[in-house]
Amino acid sequence: MTASGLGLAASAQEDCLHCAGPTETPQERFEWEVRIPSEQGDALGPCGSSLFQATAMDELRKAMRNMPVGTPVRGSIVHKVFDFGASSDGWSSRQIFRAYLDPAGSVLFERTAP
Repeated sequence: MTASGLGLAASAQEDCLHCAGPTETPQERFEWEVRIPSEQGDALGPCGSSLFQATAMDELRKAMRNMPVGTPVRGSIVHKVFDFGASSDGWSSRQIFRAYLDPAGSVLFERTAP
């Protein structure tokens, strides 16, 4: 008799749904990064990750404001979600915000199209 006939077979998705909760293996996260344009291409500045969008926006805002005055910078926030079969590592990602530093030192967020 097969495993499914005995009720022992479970899909990989069912197995994953019974994995440890979000505190141990987050199912969603927001990654932020600052890019510094240069003649050699963009250089990666400060970056990080958070489980919460608002926290990621605050961290990106702080990092961009802490850059030396006159440094052209831009930032982005990428939303990552654990999806079955999304890619080899299971995470699908989509940029949700771009950020710019205006001449007055304020960070402006622009939502990107889905």
